[in-house]
Amino acid sequence: MTTTSEARTRHSGRLMLNKVPEVTIWFWVIKILCTTVGESFADWINMKLGVGLVNTAWIFTAVFVVVLGVQLRLKRYVPFPYWLTVVVVSVTGTLYTDILTDQLNVPLWISTTVFSVLLAVVFGAWWLRERTLSIHSVNTLPRESFYWLTVLVTFALGTATGDWTLELTGWSPGVSVLLPLGLIAAIMLLWKFGANPVLSFWLAYILTRPLGANIGDWLASPKVAQPGEPTGLALGTFTTSLIFLGLILATVVYLTVTRSDVIETYDATHTPQTTTNPQRERTALAGFGLLAVATVCLLVWAHNQPHVGPAAEEDTTSTVQLAPGQAVKKFPSTKVDALRTLASTSLRDVQSGNATGAHTAAQSLRDLWDADQASLQPLDNTGWTFLDAQMDQVLKTFGIDHSNPPMSSAHQEAELRTLLTDMR
Repeated sequence: MTTTSEARTRHSGRLMLNKVPEVTIWFWVIKILCTTVGESFADWINMKLGVGLVNTAWIFTAVFVVVLGVQLRLKRYVPFPYWLTVVVVSVTGTLYTDILTDQLNVPLWISTTVFSVLLAVVFGAWWLRERTLSIHSVNTLPRESFYWLTVLVTFALGTATGDWTLELTGWSPGVSVLLPLGLIAAIMLLWKFGANPVLSFWLAYILTRPLGANIGDWLASPKVAQPGEPTGLALGTFTTSLIFLGLILATVVYLTVTRSDVIETYDATHTPQTTTNPQRERTALAGFGLLAVATVCLLVWAHNQPHVGPAAEEDTTSTVQLAPGQAVKKFPSTKVDALRTLASTSLRDVQSGNATGAHTAAQSLRDLWDADQASLQPLDNTGWTFLDAQMDQVLKTFGIDHSNPPMSSAHQEAELRTLLTDMR
């Protein structure tokens, strides 16, 4: 879907060409690739850096500021810095939502509502100042600033909305791909009919986030998982990220060589498309409303169907008893050492009275354990289940993934020592 191109604009003495690509099929392909990377790479980086979710978000915020600074200094659209910025924004926006959900225990429906309101505020401010929301008029610094702020919020909103949908329905990531894919197809048909192109574009843009995230979860999740946990093709977050980063790079190289998505090049070889039928726009707007109502009805119906939810908090005691060290006997020593290092760090911080450091290390321990599930559980399901139960006891003492407040340092120390003994 495209919108009508606007002429170059001279703003504050600075002449700029449009700073975003033409919306061709390549735009949507690479956008979905970027959103998939945002999901899988954010998970992998958070788990492997071992610095905690908040610190990982700070790191990527700094990276985002740097790459955005480079992008803003350019006077025209250049594929590599533009799409690099999109990739970094996708990871950063995902991390922001994950902090609210995993770190601050904010319910997903609240995150979705907050980001929806924030997006409406950004759109409102953009419209009041510039009188257009079209991406084909991103040819001044203020408009580009509004554009990237909008993109950041759409990634955070799409993450929250997609996760909330999974929570409501209990669908697997593979099945969940169908909902945003179907909605995007319906939006495209309404745009073809005569819907407002700017509205159509931003609705589809938001929906590519849960679409890409569900694709990433489906590819990375293990084939066998605990009840209520996602299942998929077991490629893992690293392999999934590597594959999609490679595809993004190949696509960017193609676009750099062909310049087929440069608006000025595109306009020179294509007849401009305009939408000037107010009656069709109003009819399509009603179609968007019906589509929203139908989506809500579908989610309510799916929520009311029997489905397996997350395991209950009380189910944290393993019925299997193993001797110290037996649970990790079949696991790679490098993975066990990494887990022991985080558990030991948390224990040292507990003993020294550093509650924040202990909690951060325990959070990183949880993230790494979850990331390694796909590779460890198939090696020894009994050992993995035994350790998973003890791991959950540790997390409970810190109030991580549990509704209880953090327990005393004595409780935390005791459970960490038990876990370290089981992994020795």
